[in-house]
Amino acid sequence: MVTDPFFRTALLTAAGTVLLAASAHADGPRGWPPGMPPAYVQECAACHTAYPPGMLPAASWQRVMAGLDRHYGTDAALDEAAVKQIGGWLQAHAGSHRRVAESPPEDRITRSRWFLRKHDEIAPAVWRLPSVGSAANCGACHTRADRGDYDEDFLRMPAGLSDGQRRAWRD
Repeated sequence: MVTDPFFRTALLTAAGTVLLAASAHADGPRGWPPGMPPAYVQECAACHTAYPPGMLPAASWQRVMAGLDRHYGTDAALDEAAVKQIGGWLQAHAGSHRRVAESPPEDRITRSRWFLRKHDEIAPAVWRLPSVGSAANCGACHTRADRGDYDEDFLRMPAGLSDGQRRAWRD
């Protein structure tokens, strides 16, 4: 048992900092993990948001990388060296916390339970707005998605929201 008041305060402060950092990480990725291959952004972000690897479990990333020749209806095949480099990085930094432990249907981030829960207030019509296009267009609302940062403090309303959708957004 710690009886020194200074030591107890320091210990509690350190514990609080660790818990705060852990809860921030559990809420979502905050930036890119180290060692991101330039080919990841070059190849993947050319067509869609380059998603942080923590958004899917390792098994999902493995299937995504193995099926690039039929990547959600598109041939996104890469040379073997790029697949190995990108796949290794995705595997090394894949989501392992409880939130993303299960592979979502079709290995789609936008069909994962955590994604649906975080976006349950978004009306289906919003995903179809020309300024959004689909739930996979994270940058339509998340201004730092290109940095791998989905902090809710940096959201913007997409163009074309109705008055009712704007009110719902602010709630």
